[in-house]
Amino acid sequence: MSARMRRSLKSKIRLVLFPLKEGVFLNSKDMGEYSLFQHILGFFNKIRQRRNVDNLTTNRLRKMLDPARLPRHVAIIMDGNGRWAQARGLPRGLGHRAGVESLKDIVSVCLELGIKVLTVYAFSTENWKRPQEEVSILMNLLCEYIQKELKELHEHNVQVRAIGHIDELPLPAQRELEKAQKLTANNEKLILNIALNYGGRLEIVDAARKLAMRVKQGEINPLDIDESLFKQYLYTADLPDPDLLIRPAGELRISNFLLWQTAYTEFWGTSVYWPDFRPKHFLQALVDFQKRERRFGGL
Repeated sequence: MSARMRRSLKSKIRLVLFPLKEGVFLNSKDMGEYSLFQHILGFFNKIRQRRNVDNLTTNRLRKMLDPARLPRHVAIIMDGNGRWAQARGLPRGLGHRAGVESLKDIVSVCLELGIKVLTVYAFSTENWKRPQEEVSILMNLLCEYIQKELKELHEHNVQVRAIGHIDELPLPAQRELEKAQKLTANNEKLILNIALNYGGRLEIVDAARKLAMRVKQGEINPLDIDESLFKQYLYTADLPDPDLLIRPAGELRISNFLLWQTAYTEFWGTSVYWPDFRPKHFLQALVDFQKRERRFGGL
């Protein structure tokens, strides 16, 4: 598009965004284009109206929550980015980028509510099987997210952590994660725990291997190994187990995520793809969580 065409387009958009001044007339060609821009404006008005409805829903759900019974630890499998993009005829990479925006929204809600830990499944050990281009996009998005959001996360007292085999990630991603963890190490309002190159089975194997080494060296008696001791060798050793696990995109499986830690976690699912996951969905999950009676195997 030439500069002249861009100027013409901008001028016509202004006619839609602002009322026509008295004495301004449009010819038949302009009227056709003006009608098109009115249609576009109507589309954006619908989006604005939908957001207003979402805000009303969000406010209603907030009032339903009991602040004393919020989960301490929420885990999310951020699923459906690729399918969201494909359903719109877009590259899968744009779905992952849209998913980052959902993560920002949920981090903000966790801060507002005082939830202490948010663990998100960003990249599994199995995700290396995806096309190299998509893997590269995901790693670049990780670096971009940290670079753009780290300052704000730090200002809001968020501690960034990463669990998984981080040393196998591309070096730029390793450097950004190291920088983020070092800067935010003493922050206490919210722990943003990012699972990267993570697998639940691998985590258990790693813990068993560390314990076995200590037994071999005579530092631990095998008879002293119990659940409490084993937990100390998990990636999440100093964190409470998740109270609530959220999975969007309609899938009904745990996908090798926090296998040990989710023994008594409440599950909540939705058919909504992660890029469309909004604070209202998160709040609905919390409202439903508070309706459940957690007995942990008792009566």
